[in-house]
Amino acid sequence: MFDFFKKKKGEEFVAFADGKVILLENVNDEVFAKKMMGEGIAIEPTDGNVYSPLSGKVKNAFPTGHAYILEDLNGVEYLIHCGLDTVELKGEGFEGYVKEGDSVKQGDKICKMNLDLINEKGKDTVIIAVSEELFKDKKFQKNQDEKVSKGDIL
Repeated sequence: MFDFFKKKKGEEFVAFADGKVILLENVNDEVFAKKMMGEGIAIEPTDGNVYSPLSGKVKNAFPTGHAYILEDLNGVEYLIHCGLDTVELKGEGFEGYVKEGDSVKQGDKICKMNLDLINEKGKDTVIIAVSEELFKDKKFQKNQDEKVSKGDIL
């Protein structure tokens, strides 16, 4: 059988937090909204827990705990970015559970956001997933403001 007939191994991309879907073009950040970092989707979290949407590995865990570059089982990288302008908090309000090089399974907790503290500091808590490659032909099943739970197919 020819290689191009084989289905790539992988999983369906799932919700990486409990909350409400925000379409990328509606995110309150021009870089993400104009898709300068790639296509994607966002979730306004309800409890601050952030999970891996796919199995793979952690390519980069920012020391501030606000962003993670993950790689799926096919070697495709994507960014999970927690909050807007949260790098300015220098790690305050974030507790990371993974480090660079760690393997993750779909649904593993990668970090916890202290939503109250982040809001008190005047920062947006939206969690964004973007990729130049991963979502190129992806048609998301969820709509703006639709509620999702960890593991729901997006």
